[in-house]
Order: sequence, then C-alpha cells, then structure tokens
Amino acid sequence: MSNISLAGIKENISSKEKIASLVWQHLLLLASLFVMTLGVALCVRSNLGSSVISSAPLAFTLGGEAGFVPALTLGEYTNLLNVLLVAGQIVVLRRRYEAVQLLQLVIGFVFGALIDFNMWLTSSLSCTTLLSQGAIQLAGCTVLALGVSFEVRCGSVTMPGEGLPVAISRLTGRPFAQVKIFVDIALVVLAVASCYLFLGRWQWNVVGGGTLFAMVYVGMAVKYISRHTPWFDRLLCYRPGFRRYAYGLARYLLSKKER
Repeated sequence: MSNISLAGIKENISSKEKIASLVWQHLLLLASLFVMTLGVALCVRSNLGSSVISSAPLAFTLGGEAGFVPALTLGEYTNLLNVLLVAGQIVVLRRRYEAVQLLQLVIGFVFGALIDFNMWLTSSLSCTTLLSQGAIQLAGCTVLALGVSFEVRCGSVTMPGEGLPVAISRLTGRPFAQVKIFVDIALVVLAVASCYLFLGRWQWNVVGGGTLFAMVYVGMAVKYISRHTPWFDRLLCYRPGFRRYAYGLARYLLSKKER
C-alpha cells in the first residue's frame, strides 16, 4: 500500500471522526434541551410563576385559550418568540451578523417542540398546596439550571434567548450579564402587559414569585453545577463505537503494510 493511500486512509478516518464527534455533540445538546424544557414545564406546573423565557409565551397561550389571539401551544408561542429574538439580533448587528447563527432557529424550534412534549409529560402533575407548589418550582428551577449548564458545555449554537443579549453586548460594549438582566426584565414586562391586554388582570401563575425566584436562583445554580460536572466534559469527548472501529482498522492496515 502506498504512502498516498495511507494518507488517504488517515484523512478519511479524521473526517469520519469529525462527523461522529459532531453527531455526538448534538445528541448531547438534544438531551440538554430536553432537561431544560422539563425544568420549564415544571415551573409552569407549579402555578407560582413560569420561567422568564416562557412567561410571555404562556401569557399568549392563555390569551389564545380566551380567544383573543390564535390558540397555539406554549411551545408554538415559544417558537414565535425565538424567531423574534433572532430577528432582533439581525437588526442589532446588521452586516456583522453571522449567517451560521441562523441555526439558532433550528435549536429554538426543537426547544419549543420539547416544551410541548414535557408539558404533555407533566400534564398529570397537580399542585394543590403551597408546599407542593414550592417544591415543584424549586425542582423545576434546579432541573432548568442543570439543562442550561449542560447546554453551555456542549458548545454548539447559542440559544436565541442568549443570542440577543450577546448581540447587544457586542454592539454596546456592556457586559453580557448586565444586558441579559435587561432583556429578561423586558420579557417579563411583555408577559405582564399581555396578561392585562388579554385577561384584564395580573396572572400570578404567569409572572409571580416563582418567576422572580427563577431569575435569581437559576443563574446561581448554573454556576454551582458547572463547577461540579466535569464528567460532562469527559462524556462530550467520548466517541461512541466508531472511534475504536476506525483506529482498529487503521492499525490493521498499517500492520499489513509493514509485513
């Protein structure tokens, strides 16, 4: 076997390794999104106030049930919000907007679909006491923080909810954390305004004490979890199955040449 052929084999192995790595990375991202949306669904089921990202979509969902806007699901209104967040990034960055970031729409739609799936999965969950509501809210925020921590470690395309603050931060030079707070507040204000517009009153199950708790607790929990989950980085570097096969085949071919 010639050196050119061996080089071709090595290049082929490298290309397949990259593909396997990319697929594995996004399988873990999908799992992370599932965990995140499970946390979102639990926060909604607590009836103490939804998470920030789902507050406005939940207000519109209730408005749809009342007949004031199209009757879409929470996940579908989340998809619409994600489209608006991506559009906002394009308006802010203009020519500096990178086309690859349009993949945020794909991630956003998967996120919305998983919200609907987890809302169905938790449909039998009933919180009839303040204690049970508090327990479910805490569980939801913790699960959400766990999913966010994993999603960030996956290192894939930014979620639309983080993409807009990143864009504004790039334009203004302000710290991301500061901009993120302002964007979150704007989403909560939109949710409250939508409640008054569609239902004529503040809906505490949309924006309540649980929402404020989530705004503070989730960020703190993400920092804590991120320091104690190095095993996820090792999992991210794992190459399921194909790596051993590819390297074994390469060694076999090289040994045949030496003989």
